[in-house]
Amino acid sequence: MPLTWLLVNATKNNGDLFGRPGFALGDFSLFTNLADMFTYQGSVFGRWLANSLLYSVVGSVGSTLLALLAGYAFDKYPFPGKEKLYGLVLLGILVPHTVVSLPMYLMASDIGLANTYWSVLIPSLVNPFGVYLARVFSEGYVPAETLEAARLDGASELRIFRSVALPMLSPAFVTIFLFSFTASWNSFFLPLVMLNDSSLYPVGLGLFNWNAVLPQEPHYYAFVVTGSLVSVLPLAVAFLALQRHWRSGLTAGAVK
Repeated sequence: MPLTWLLVNATKNNGDLFGRPGFALGDFSLFTNLADMFTYQGSVFGRWLANSLLYSVVGSVGSTLLALLAGYAFDKYPFPGKEKLYGLVLLGILVPHTVVSLPMYLMASDIGLANTYWSVLIPSLVNPFGVYLARVFSEGYVPAETLEAARLDGASELRIFRSVALPMLSPAFVTIFLFSFTASWNSFFLPLVMLNDSSLYPVGLGLFNWNAVLPQEPHYYAFVVTGSLVSVLPLAVAFLALQRHWRSGLTAGAVK
């Protein structure tokens, strides 16, 4: 129902937003709202949207690759203190991101990264839950016999991971990527702490700032509602485009 309300009200102008019931259609003004929103304040909304794509896509790809490497190593390689180190990684799942945002800001400020793209991108690379999922997927999708066969053929460990294990882990890659992408796209408190330059804001933080001045700037109502609808679309597109990979397994028949 909230999504339906959002879809209906994004088509209204400010007068219809207040003059008609929430689920009742008014004059169709969606394209006018979009045009006004994307040209307002020097097209700042488009900049926020691009920032969110940068934070989410780059951060999610990086965190997914790191999680797959770590989970694969925890599963396939013996080394001293492996389970204790893995338990330490799992403890990271129990720590809310808001708790560590202020310490991360102080660290970023000390090294001169505060109020930069890096202050949001670097923390997004750490994904303890992704490491857990990657180890579970590696246990189920990557047979040890296949890796041993690759070693007998003379492949290096890096080549084995890149050419043998990574294709088998493609469902894990998509799953972890979607979790990371959703978390990065919806991230609010970390950018709020790290950034004070509005040109670096992600779309969620930008809409929050518009929403905060609604009593003084009522014409922002249509912008906030329409912008909220636009901000949902990339998540829907990513899910619809990648969901089929969740059900695909590339290891069927890999081991006789």
